Amino acid sequence: MDNLLRIVLPMLEGSQVTLQIFFITLVLSVPLGMLFSLARLSSIKPIRYLTEIYIWLMRGTPLMLQLLFVYFALPMIGIRLPDIAAALLAFSLNYAAYFAEIFRAGIQSVDKGQYEAAKALGMNYPQMMRHVILPQVIRIVLPPVSNETINLVKDTSLIYILAMNDLLRVARSIVQREFDMTPFLVAAIFYLFMTFILTWGFKKLEAKYNISTR
Repeated sequence: MDNLLRIVLPMLEGSQVTLQIFFITLVLSVPLGMLFSLARLSSIKPIRYLTEIYIWLMRGTPLMLQLLFVYFALPMIGIRLPDIAAALLAFSLNYAAYFAEIFRAGIQSVDKGQYEAAKALGMNYPQMMRHVILPQVIRIVLPPVSNETINLVKDTSLIYILAMNDLLRVARSIVQREFDMTPFLVAAIFYLFMTFILTWGFKKLEAKYNISTR
């Protein structure tokens, strides 16, 4: 029992770092992704082109490389960030690009007749988006958003390279100290539990929006 506690307690502390990265990244990247998706659809060419370049860079380079760039390259130009801030910056910018493409595809998939019908009913733009367009967009984008969110859970393990005491780094340090593979099993259970909860939650949301749009 004492041996198990020596393994579990440090890993619970490591899981707090993992959860912090996950939740803050999600809170920051989803609204950023929506903003970038609107910029991607903008009729103003410089805004649209700059957004396309940003999304291309973020999606075309590995997240690990982006983490290393933020952590090591920014200090070379005088920008020094705490470890967790550097990780959050890289994660948020990366995932915002993926969410932007998901939201863009969702918005473009709504039939143009829906916009015309809303205008014919006398709705202004905010009313049209709130009552007609966004409910349809949410239903469309929920499955890909669910996939990206689950990927985010697993990608949080990349902060290991920044020497932050997240779940995976704590597990590895215990394995090296105790010569026991149990911490890796505990870490796997943690990640599986998180993905199970997220999968269950998104299935509930998908069912709710499918019913409400029938």
